[in-house]
Amino acid sequence: MNRRATVRFVLDEEIVELSDVPPTMTVLEYLRDVRGRTGTKEGCAEGDCGACTVVLGELTDEASRIDYRAVNSCIRFLPTIDGKELVTVESLQQSPDSLHPVPQAMVDEHASQCGFCTPGFVMSLFALYLNAASPTRDDVVTALSGNLCRCTGYRPIIAAGCAMSSYPQPAKWNRDDAQSVSRVTRLRNLQSDAELTSSGFSAPTSVDDVAALLEAQPESLVLAGGTDIGLWVTKQLRDLPPIVYIGAVPELKEMRTIGTSVRIGAAVSLTDAWQVLVNLYPSLKELALRFASPPVCNAGTLCGNIANGSPIGDSMPILMALGAEVELRRGQQTRRVALDQFYLGYQRKDLQPGEFVVAVWVPLLRRGTLVASYKVSKRFDQDISAVCAGFVVELDDDRVASARLGFGGMAAVPARAKKAEAALSGMQWCAETIEAAVTALNEDFQPFSDMRASKSYRLLAAGQLLRRFYRESRGEPTPSLQTLAPVAG
Repeated sequence: MNRRATVRFVLDEEIVELSDVPPTMTVLEYLRDVRGRTGTKEGCAEGDCGACTVVLGELTDEASRIDYRAVNSCIRFLPTIDGKELVTVESLQQSPDSLHPVPQAMVDEHASQCGFCTPGFVMSLFALYLNAASPTRDDVVTALSGNLCRCTGYRPIIAAGCAMSSYPQPAKWNRDDAQSVSRVTRLRNLQSDAELTSSGFSAPTSVDDVAALLEAQPESLVLAGGTDIGLWVTKQLRDLPPIVYIGAVPELKEMRTIGTSVRIGAAVSLTDAWQVLVNLYPSLKELALRFASPPVCNAGTLCGNIANGSPIGDSMPILMALGAEVELRRGQQTRRVALDQFYLGYQRKDLQPGEFVVAVWVPLLRRGTLVASYKVSKRFDQDISAVCAGFVVELDDDRVASARLGFGGMAAVPARAKKAEAALSGMQWCAETIEAAVTALNEDFQPFSDMRASKSYRLLAAGQLLRRFYRESRGEPTPSLQTLAPVAG
């Protein structure tokens, strides 16, 4: 196995090479403390406010184009941008007399007041600028869902996003320049089969190498997107064990249809995974939109959300309802575990020492199966759920042939509502059957009360979501989920 200790990436058309990089130094720390690029701000240090947003460019699988995406630099470890292009707000500078269309639109629409959050907004809009020639207002609002501002009220910022594409193309960082031969070639030249290895950090380039490393050092920490692990450093100030980064393994970035399932690799981003899931099951579109902000979804992975095992992880309820399985590997041994059997207790998973998640298998259900997932939270965007539910029901004529109901926020782990499922199975698909299942939810769960919702509210919301699912399946009008805003107590 070839190894190297130097982190290499592109910044402003120059290749940066760094040796002895601390494994948990964030991109934000590097930009501000090492390079003096203070345009990128630290606000929350946990990927919520967007003040630290930068854009990363990564070669696509065919190595013919660069995929540019906004990410949070405050929780992104510097060694993980090896082989990529880093773009900051300073990179957009054109000349002393001209601005790039994105900041120019911000100026013209009076979209900045104190200015602290402005660079982050600019970079989120810049990523959209490169990826959409004529973005709609909805596109702009979605792109900005991970950026917070206390001054402007967002209206002028959204107006800037809607106006930016109407400006003349800039000399640098227009859509053609972003995909120029020189930029693509520069990134190609950075790609290497050699494993990046430095003190406390390893980035294997094959699944076999990941397995060998973890078998030899089972105490190591598997790192994918870092949207949770990053907070262990920035908020909890924890010293981490040796890190094994899986983002450099091409096999783990694959999504394939195999038989009657879609296999989603452990390094596939949430952005890409949700796109596939929504294509399969369009009713999941709102959950995908509300799951997290674009910078979080661009960095985080679906399998990372599963492996994290949070009781309020929003992917697990619907994946459990769909009958998903987790593929695990330890050394040369692999096995698959049903997701609803994977969680043994709070923050306890069916994982042996040295074992890691390789992929998640999501079944392809027959046409006509009823599928839906709902999220109830205080805010529409970028918020943790009070209750999240995933429902999959297969009907035979007007009777329930099978029912799988997954819930998050109702117990110490994401879990299926087995008694409610039993109340539905074999019964007529009607309002009376739904009411029996709602009653059974009280036997399935004894939820806790916290700042997000009380126990009684969680049970009420879970029942209301099941009623909503039924009404939508019948084409009946349903109230907005916003009327289910949680109440603590």
